[in-house]
Amino acid sequence: MKKNKWILPAACVLAAAAAHIFFLKEWSEGRYMTGSGDGIAQMAVFKKLLFDQYMNGRLFYSYSFGLGGGVYSQLGYYFSTSFLFLFISAAVRFLQLIQLTGEADALFWAQASVFISIAKQSFIIFMAAYVFRYFVKRTVPAFAGAVLYGVSIIYFRHEVYWDFFTDSMVWLPLLVLGAEKIIREKKPAWFIFACALTLINNFYFAYINLIFIGIYILFRWMIPLEGNEAKRLIQCRIFILSGLLGFGISAVSFIPVVYGYLHNLRPPYSDHIAWLDFSDNILFSSRIIILPAVFLLFLFTFSLYKNRLFRLFAGISLLYILFHFSPFAASAFNGFSAPQNRFEYVLCFTIAGTVAAGLSKLSDISMKSMLISAVLAVLLYWSQVRRFSLDISDQANLPILLLLGLTIAAFLAAKTRLKGAVSAVYAVILLTAVLTANTYEKYALSEGGKIYTVTHTFMTGPDYKGKEQTELIQRLKEKDPDPFARLDWMNGVFNNTPIIYGFNGFSVYSSILNRNLLSFYWNDLRIDMGRESVSRYATLGNRANLYSLLYGKYYMTEKTNGAGVPYGFKKIMESSHYAVYQNQYMLPFVRTAERVYNEDGLKKAPALARERAMLDGIITESSTANTKKAPEAKNMIRQAKVTADHADYQDGILTVNEDGGGLIITPQAAKMDGGDYYVSFYLKNKAKDQGFTLKVNDYTTTRKSNQSIYKTGVNDLTVRVPKTKNIQIRLPKGSYQLDRLALYEERYDTLKNAYRKAEKEPRADLRWRGNTLHISYENKTRAPYIMLPIPYEKGWELKINGRKEQIEKADYSFIGFKAQKGKNDIQLTYYPPFFKPAAALSVISLVFAALYVRRQKKPGS
Repeated sequence: MKKNKWILPAACVLAAAAAHIFFLKEWSEGRYMTGSGDGIAQMAVFKKLLFDQYMNGRLFYSYSFGLGGGVYSQLGYYFSTSFLFLFISAAVRFLQLIQLTGEADALFWAQASVFISIAKQSFIIFMAAYVFRYFVKRTVPAFAGAVLYGVSIIYFRHEVYWDFFTDSMVWLPLLVLGAEKIIREKKPAWFIFACALTLINNFYFAYINLIFIGIYILFRWMIPLEGNEAKRLIQCRIFILSGLLGFGISAVSFIPVVYGYLHNLRPPYSDHIAWLDFSDNILFSSRIIILPAVFLLFLFTFSLYKNRLFRLFAGISLLYILFHFSPFAASAFNGFSAPQNRFEYVLCFTIAGTVAAGLSKLSDISMKSMLISAVLAVLLYWSQVRRFSLDISDQANLPILLLLGLTIAAFLAAKTRLKGAVSAVYAVILLTAVLTANTYEKYALSEGGKIYTVTHTFMTGPDYKGKEQTELIQRLKEKDPDPFARLDWMNGVFNNTPIIYGFNGFSVYSSILNRNLLSFYWNDLRIDMGRESVSRYATLGNRANLYSLLYGKYYMTEKTNGAGVPYGFKKIMESSHYAVYQNQYMLPFVRTAERVYNEDGLKKAPALARERAMLDGIITESSTANTKKAPEAKNMIRQAKVTADHADYQDGILTVNEDGGGLIITPQAAKMDGGDYYVSFYLKNKAKDQGFTLKVNDYTTTRKSNQSIYKTGVNDLTVRVPKTKNIQIRLPKGSYQLDRLALYEERYDTLKNAYRKAEKEPRADLRWRGNTLHISYENKTRAPYIMLPIPYEKGWELKINGRKEQIEKADYSFIGFKAQKGKNDIQLTYYPPFFKPAAALSVISLVFAALYVRRQKKPGS
């Protein structure tokens, strides 16, 4: 008996390992099961960041996450509240302690991805098998259905590109089991537990899972499975109470993370969303789901619909197949934003349930029904071949047809009562699932998705984490051990370069970010990031004022890019291909201000005037009697000559006649004695769907297509240009709206004055301990305000000299507060938004849940 209980777990591991044969082979050759986009740009990087944070006792905040941020709430969409990641992190730490593995960097997580995936998929198959067995009362049909669910192609798509997506596949079967326990037994424990787990782990997929559970319950009310099920009114009461208790238990995670999501900044999706779109081929070539042949054979076996369990899962499957073909449904499952097909793992579960139910009734199916089903299935496949003009000899299509034939043959053989024929059916189903998975891995993911490029060579090379760049950064750290110093450098398009290399930078790429910072970049200071895109910010547009304000000590770039170095930076070290420059006008981390500016008073001021106001004082949201007027920044465009080059320019419309044409601005009144120009303009491509590259002298940036779901919707640009005779705005051939041209001269007098003033002030003593920043500062000038280059966000608590004080949003996006005269012992502590009341709610809900479950167990309850 003891041996038998290990058969199912062992079978789950074996099935998962077989489904990963292709990726195991790739791993042995130095290629990893990680996406070449978000896989190495986000997933492996965030695991590294969070693992390091956990090991250093910093659970909530990271100074190295972009310009600094609450990782508990902003990375809750990814891994920060994931039970699976916490468990994996504990396992990795154990392996480190016994010296079986080294540093858990991005390369480590990429290398470990295939083994983590096998373990996770084994767990998914086991959980699904356990739940299906609850329905069909037999292990083998339940296991076969669970394998179809666990090794579905959407699992591999999600695990490769965004591996936290697949965590939801663990909790979905538990929710179904919890619902059944209430419906059949009036026992709420499983449902409370499952709701709490799914809400804690990921709010986004909890939304998808709970929509499904709502649909599932409605179907169950229409299709009762047993005669002694609880009355619907009683079910409603238990579901509502259990759901509320599950939510309450999850509050410590759910509330802070959802707050972070709601305080992200992303333009609304405004494009038309169609109700239906049948262009995806879900039998042969879909990237999302391939319907198994066995599912279609059962679907066309009409005698099975007499079985209520089969009817339940088949009905929900047909509904979700319709959802798959509906962009509107894809939008609804994505929070009524841009359509995203991320919910189809639910369809895979219901398909698996349909197959498990069908297999449990295999002996009841007549040969006639089987033949009709086979004919209808073949006709359906043939119709798709004709409709999409498929080449059936193609290496991606032929295996699907061969597996269809093999499945039909096995089913027909099962009705002949041949010895081992039924076992052959199960073998064919498992073989089909495993072969489909490995074929998809090779052709759709490795070759189609270019996963084959994620190699050991690439991840240790100059395009990701090269030896030359690593050594240069390490030399810089040894020269200046300041733990708060920021270095501006981004390796190619990897916005998370600072996390990869382990330094404090100015860039980050994450789906959820501090909306104040995004607005600071997009709207308040109009900082161009070199690449338009939502969910990220990068660099400071080579603008010297901003580097000094935000503690930007260093700037690193390729030696060939010397023209892009910000004003006032001096080369201090170099390697074969890179140079590091130091800011000669550094302002202290803790700055004081006497002059107060107001955001409303600067609404019409250009970005340069706002920079000068930040250097001269502090910008606050609220106005006071001593609020100063906006600093002057003269627009020189009327004194400049604007001419079209290989283009026509009239009434704000620029028609570029050949690539590289555009406008040439020749300033007339500026002195060529050092400094920069700031050129501002509104720019929008008139083409419906065409991204483009913009060049302003030596500066290059890219802009998204008007139809891209990743466009920011911000078309007002400000670009810093080192002083030169001509400013050239170059664009590809096409028509553009280009107006609101403005030109400003920056000689950096305000920056130099701020630098000289700061040199006379005492330096602060700074220490990070966990999630608390301790500052000791002597305010000898009795300045009324202190500002810090730490982003403002909900969760910070401030004490000065032991007394609680109010934090203000300063300089559009950073922390400011009123200073005390003389000694200021400052303690800034960060907790995720509403963390303390949410934690209290979780504890209270847990107690009430225990009491409620205990009460429900009593006879007659």
